[in-house]
Amino acid sequence: MKFLKWLGYILLTLLIAINLIIIIPGRFYIYKAIANTYLKGRSGPSIDEYGIFPDRVVKTGTAKPWAISKNYNKASIPKEYVEQIANYQTEAFIIIKNDSLYYEQYWDGYSDTSHTNSFSMAKSIVSILTGLAIQEGKIKSIDEHVYDFIPSFKNGMDSLLTIKDLLTMSSGMSYVESYTNPFDYPAQAYYGDNIVANTLKYKVVTEPGKEFIYQSGNSTLLGYIVTVATGKTLSDYASEKLWQPLGAEYPAFWSIDQKGGMEKAYCCFNSNARDFARLGQLYLDSGKWGGKQLLPQDYVLASMKPALSEHYGYNWWILNCDGHDIPYCRGILGQYIFVIRDKNMVVVRLGKKRGPVDNNVPSDALIYLKAAFEMGR
Repeated sequence: MKFLKWLGYILLTLLIAINLIIIIPGRFYIYKAIANTYLKGRSGPSIDEYGIFPDRVVKTGTAKPWAISKNYNKASIPKEYVEQIANYQTEAFIIIKNDSLYYEQYWDGYSDTSHTNSFSMAKSIVSILTGLAIQEGKIKSIDEHVYDFIPSFKNGMDSLLTIKDLLTMSSGMSYVESYTNPFDYPAQAYYGDNIVANTLKYKVVTEPGKEFIYQSGNSTLLGYIVTVATGKTLSDYASEKLWQPLGAEYPAFWSIDQKGGMEKAYCCFNSNARDFARLGQLYLDSGKWGGKQLLPQDYVLASMKPALSEHYGYNWWILNCDGHDIPYCRGILGQYIFVIRDKNMVVVRLGKKRGPVDNNVPSDALIYLKAAFEMGR
């Protein structure tokens, strides 16, 4: 009995200490994080949990469904990849070839209308919106300084920071990109309720434009700049300038930090595989859609080329598979939009699990690409 009583005191003391660590600095978002991860039997976020956050709708206009290829679904996933694709908990796999829907398959109750979280694929969407703002003249160029939009960046090393530095993940800012520490930026941004204030409290600590360091805070800051430059929320701007011109079939839902607040620009754009594929097709066609130059061609081409890292352009990743240089969007649980320019193909894979990353390339990404190469012959 004494042992149980002693153990009870220790657990109570520990519980009080943990709560003080959360309450005194005002880290109340940790309660939401615990409630939606460990208390639900998970150690991290889910592709289906966008409903736990308020969101803003990215509206559609006149829907323009994909043309259906005459060879639609005549190919099959090669046998050597079937098990691996299933083991990574794939929920959608589609191929657009020659501007038409060539192949699609869904698993575990998901379908062409299922909305799931794109996670960091949203960074590429923010890059697209930046290009659109440049096209409109709302942003003069990628060389504009951040202080032109956010005056608090006029001082010290902050004054050196440009939009290009944010696009290329070379801001030199003090964000810490840890997905295990609940006190670091990703958890604060994902579960917190004031993403702008949280993002702006970080400062430039090394000279921008010199070193590639992947930081979600860069994309949040970039999204805020687009909001300031256009005078519109990211969702409204994406509706008018992207989702509607692309003829998306379904509205998308962009999670925001609080009711009436700011989009989580680094993350949390929720849509379906077919509509995500439109973003890949837009870049496959160098920024054109329906014969119209929707995005500046030079911006699109530069986005898909290595900047400071051989694996990264303007918020677009780059990999090589079997001799093909492939720009792509990427989310933490294996969300991908691959642009295969020399094969006139776009491949989208959505799912719940990603393979290990070696030299900035997720191993599972190569599986989906190799399967698509064989299927698209």
